[in-house]
Amino acid sequence: MASENVFVEHCKGINGLDKVILREIRGYSAEVYLFGGQVTSWKNEHREELLFLSSKAIFQPPKAIRGGIPICFPQFGNMDSLEQHGFARNRLWSVDPDPPPCSSHASSRAFIDLILRHSEDGLKIWPHRFEFRLRVALSPAGDLMLTSRIRNTNTDGKSFTFTFAYHTYFSVSDISEVRVEGLETLDYLDNLQNRKRFTEQGDAITFESEVDKIYLSTPTKIAILDHERKRTFELRKDGLPDAVVWNPWDKKAKAMVDFGDEDYKHMLCVEAACVEKPITLKPSEEWKGRQEILAVPSSYCSGHLYPRRVPFTG
Repeated sequence: MASENVFVEHCKGINGLDKVILREIRGYSAEVYLFGGQVTSWKNEHREELLFLSSKAIFQPPKAIRGGIPICFPQFGNMDSLEQHGFARNRLWSVDPDPPPCSSHASSRAFIDLILRHSEDGLKIWPHRFEFRLRVALSPAGDLMLTSRIRNTNTDGKSFTFTFAYHTYFSVSDISEVRVEGLETLDYLDNLQNRKRFTEQGDAITFESEVDKIYLSTPTKIAILDHERKRTFELRKDGLPDAVVWNPWDKKAKAMVDFGDEDYKHMLCVEAACVEKPITLKPSEEWKGRQEILAVPSSYCSGHLYPRRVPFTG
C-alpha cells in the first residue's frame, strides 16, 4: 500500500461485501462494512477484539449484521410502523467524497466518511428526504469515535421526527462478572414490562438474567467494567441523552437464528441513544450525535472503579 493509505484500506469482507479497515501505527484497528455503515471490529494494540460479533452473524443483505455497532435510524425498537430499529443498518452506504471538516482528534488519519441518503423506494417506507453522514475514526491512542450528522433535505417544507441509537455490542469475558457504572439511581423504561418507568436501585448494574432497559437523562460518560479481564470500557457521548442496556440471556439467545446459544455470556450492549424524546428536524436543519469508546486497564478496589490509561510513550 502507498504510504498515505496505510491508515485506510478498502477491501472485500465476508461474502464479498465491501469493507474498510482503519489502522493506527501502534496496532489498533477497526473494520467498517458499507452494508449498514456498520463497524464490525475494533481491536487493541495486542490484536484483541473489543467488540462482540455473533458466532452466527449473517453477512447476507438485507439481513442486519448481528454485532459490532449497528446504526438504529430512523427509529429505535419497534414502536412505529418501520422494521425493528429502522432501515439504516440494512442499507448499502457509500463513501462520502466530500466530508465536512472535523475538528476533534485532528491528528487522526485513520478515518472514513460514509453517507446514506433517501432512495425512491425508501420514500415509500419512510416518506422523508434526508442526508445521513457518518464519520468513523480511530485515534492514535486507539479510541473509536463515531459521529453522525443527519439533515432534513425535504423540499415540501415538512419536518420529520426520528429516534436513534449506536447499538454497540461490547465483548466481555463473562457477563456475570461485568458491572456498569454511571447509571445508578437513574430512571429507566423497562422494555420487558412494556416500557414501564422505574428507578434504578443499587450502586452499580450487574447481570444475572435478561435485561432490556432504556436509561433516561444519562451522564456523558458510562463505564463498563470487565472484572475478569481487568478491562474497563468507557463510553463518552454527546447529543444522546439516553442509554440502552441489553443482554438477551439464554432463552432469547436460543430463539435468534443469528445468535449462538452461548453468545449471551460474552456480550453486553450499552447503547448511546435518543429514544424517550424523539428528535424533530425542520427542512435544512441538522442534528449531530457522537460516541467515543475507549478501553483501558482497570483496578477494582473497595467497589470503586479506577480506570488508568496506558502511558503514551514514543
